[in-house]
Amino acid sequence: MTMSFDSSTEDPMDYLKPKSMDKEPLLGRITHASAPPGFGSRHVLALWGFLGFFNVYCLRVNLSVALVAMVNSSKSDSLDNSTDCKNDIPANTSSTSTGEFDWDTNTQSLVLGAFFYGYILTQIPGGWLAEVFGGKKLFGLGVLCTAVLTLLTPLAARWNLYVFIALRIVEGIGEGVTFPAMNAMWGKWAPLWERSKLLSFTYAGAQLGTVFSMPISGILCNSDFLGGWPSVFYVFGAIGCVWFVIWMLVVHDTPAEHPRISREERNYIEASVGTRLKLKTPWLAIWTSPAVYAICAAHFSNNWGFYTMLTCLPSYMKRILHFDVQQDGFLSALPYLVCWICQMSSGQIADFIRRNNYLSTAATRKLVNSCGLLLPAILLCCVQFAGCDHAAVVVIVTFAVGMGGLCMGGFNCNHIDIASNFSGTLMGITNMFATIPGFLGPAVVGVLTKHKDTRGQWQIVFYISAAIYVTGCVIFNVFARGEEQSWNVPEQSVLVFKGKTINEKDESDSSRDSITANVQTY
Repeated sequence: MTMSFDSSTEDPMDYLKPKSMDKEPLLGRITHASAPPGFGSRHVLALWGFLGFFNVYCLRVNLSVALVAMVNSSKSDSLDNSTDCKNDIPANTSSTSTGEFDWDTNTQSLVLGAFFYGYILTQIPGGWLAEVFGGKKLFGLGVLCTAVLTLLTPLAARWNLYVFIALRIVEGIGEGVTFPAMNAMWGKWAPLWERSKLLSFTYAGAQLGTVFSMPISGILCNSDFLGGWPSVFYVFGAIGCVWFVIWMLVVHDTPAEHPRISREERNYIEASVGTRLKLKTPWLAIWTSPAVYAICAAHFSNNWGFYTMLTCLPSYMKRILHFDVQQDGFLSALPYLVCWICQMSSGQIADFIRRNNYLSTAATRKLVNSCGLLLPAILLCCVQFAGCDHAAVVVIVTFAVGMGGLCMGGFNCNHIDIASNFSGTLMGITNMFATIPGFLGPAVVGVLTKHKDTRGQWQIVFYISAAIYVTGCVIFNVFARGEEQSWNVPEQSVLVFKGKTINEKDESDSSRDSITANVQTY
């Protein structure tokens, strides 16, 4: 069956042309088929994708807690540990680590930031590799690479500091493909009307992985199991390897390749998603778009606070607040529990505002994003007023980091708002810039606290984070857009729906000329 177009009344590329989302929801008038009942293959993908990101963040953040036990603080107390708040230490919370490594704060910051030097390299290539080799293999191998190298971490750390740093860089290279690869997979698996809930559930595994990893790492470090701190890397590395085996057995790249998917579910997905065969990316238009740089600024700012706290919060609680490793792990996880709650709720809030036409898409994104950047900035500036009140500091820092999760309904969704056809590419670009704080943030902390590890120096760290939050918020509010951009219409693209190509030509010359001007098949 051939789709025909009347060249005098209809442009065959109308389905791709940008529509103002501020005037009318992009998909507001589209009807959709009922989803098949029960737990389907797409839900299996969501579950194992969730567990994959759970593993990814367990493998990423466990060093933040383990490093506290790895370093011999009894030798470095005079240089590294603050005398602030020692008169206010709660009972049974102070301990001295007799770890085997004599690393100062600058060296520790280098070790923590090394992962992100590798992570930044594979952001943009990740999406392309997923298209060539398949998202399933790329995502699985990315997690496996990180898991295997995590198992080797104790050996590398004891062998040589620079070998350890190199291992962390390679871990980052492997893990850097995970988000683009999963985006590529959901592009083929997520039905249009289930996309938000499937993706939000999948990526929620990252925050819960952080919540789980930090306290468990603290318990393992404080135990005699497999030598104490090395057990952190053995346990999480082994779990990652087991996950990989199951992932390769139960997940498939597309519904068409899945041997166990029901015909009803496959038809439902393919009728909704279709299959994109070729897509020419408008690189020049993307790299010169102010709306893209607005997202980059917000993404960078949000990640500065997130990554700085993720990698350095355990050290702050240990050296300034004087909590022991086990309690530190539980307390360090609290901000990310709040962040997970905020992430899950912000998207619902943003959709509620837009659905009821209270605000335009652009205004909604800016409002929600401002809450996710300005509220943490205000709270970080308030840390100094808490003094040495441990409970107050923990509460302030918890909500300062956690409320950054509100940005999920802001800049995180804006990729799709402005260019739904290239949202994966945009994610790779913005996440590349947003990875810079992963190694720059800990480096700044190391420089500020190397010779003077005091509460005052850490407050400077918080002020810097607050200033970056505000800067990102201002740039986003000025340059962000809520409507699709003109370059979202690809010059060469083919979409196949249930075996019918959108660019099949009718017999009229005018229609043929109109179509071939924009569409090209393999």
